[in-house]
Amino acid sequence: MKPTLLLLAAGMGSRYGGLKQLDGLGPNGETIMDYSIYDAVQAGFGKIVFIIRKDFEQDFRDKILSKYEGHVPAELCFQSLDALPEGFNCPEGRVKPWGTNHAVLMAKDVIKEPFCVINCDDFYNRDAFMVIGKFLADLPEGSRNRYAMVGFRVGNTLSENGTVARGICSKDAEEHLTTVVERTEIMRVDGRVSYKDEQGQWVAVDDNTPVSMNMWGFTPDYFAHSEAYFKEFLADPANMTNLKAEFFIPLMVNKLINDGTATVKVLDTTSKWFGVTYAADRQSVVDKIQSLINEGVYPEKLW
Repeated sequence: MKPTLLLLAAGMGSRYGGLKQLDGLGPNGETIMDYSIYDAVQAGFGKIVFIIRKDFEQDFRDKILSKYEGHVPAELCFQSLDALPEGFNCPEGRVKPWGTNHAVLMAKDVIKEPFCVINCDDFYNRDAFMVIGKFLADLPEGSRNRYAMVGFRVGNTLSENGTVARGICSKDAEEHLTTVVERTEIMRVDGRVSYKDEQGQWVAVDDNTPVSMNMWGFTPDYFAHSEAYFKEFLADPANMTNLKAEFFIPLMVNKLINDGTATVKVLDTTSKWFGVTYAADRQSVVDKIQSLINEGVYPEKLW
């Protein structure tokens, strides 16, 4: 069974200043997610599912979904603040979405096969899709609790225009993930990749340290684990009174690892990430895409 690609496209790019998922960066208006989908199809993925907000459904259908007709099956799912388990209500005054793992949960009724989760505004590069696609396609039928993540080398994931947020990973001798810690400020300091710790100190790490770029591989049982833990998350008064508390994928993954419920293989890739974290990143991304076209990696017109 071919794996499915699940694209998280419900968020607005606050630092970028607009709906960057729909920003045309290729020579014919291609978005970053267009290149991700092209790479995924080349890597053997058989279906795409988008998580979006209902309020820009028509714009999304017109500008994005229409491109893929006749190329790859595509479905839409919607993330909303009130999409909560029975017995729970959205706290008054909350406007922030419930986070990436809540977004993943929105696809539980349409994905029945191994799947890969990605962000829509990150350019992952083809090798990353080949690596995760092979892992998912090679899983024996009916596999459960055997997950993976693509561990990008942190030195390949930085912005020239400011700090970036990355999940810094630790792994065991069998290349299984042991922890992923979200670091919200990472940049080069005196030539070395460094993150700012809880005390505000810069801590240097090796350029090849694996980081999560939210490129995960799961089997469908992940949805049941997520539903159960989301109820625990919502039952915690601290998460209901904090109007910015979010149910992140790393939160769920760490729990499953610590419980001994699941293993997460860390897959190495030589891919160099780039993306539009800041508005100043935009021209650099346009230039890099054009360079890949000039090298023959992508056609001038994707679809």
